Amino acid sequence: QVQLVESGGGLVQAGGSLRLSCAASGRTFSNYDMGWFRQAPGKDREFVARIRWSGDHEYYANSVKGRFTISRDLAKNTVYLQMNSLKPEDTAVYYCAARMVGTTAFSSWGQGTQVTVSS
Repeated sequence: QVQLVESGGGLVQAGGSLRLSCAASGRTFSNYDMGWFRQAPGKDREFVARIRWSGDHEYYANSVKGRFTISRDLAKNTVYLQMNSLKPEDTAVYYCAARMVGTTAFSSWGQGTQVTVSS
């Protein structure tokens, strides 16, 4: 069982930055991929970024490449999403998720944190 709790969302102006955190707890995390997703009102959930807990293999959606950076701190059991050059279209609820390596579906999800970017 992996439990995830996001934090760090808020209101920023376009061009600003935020860093989201995802605190993970459970038995182990070494066999998991960690991801960030977002969902705006009236729109489908969208993949943002992912990273393998035990290594690199970082991957980003085209919409955030060059602006967002995913990372993790093994000692703190925490995954981060550094969000720079924010745009109004980045406004959404951001979710942290985890999946076992070798599977397709993310099976563990956090509660989400709201990110609002004003113009």
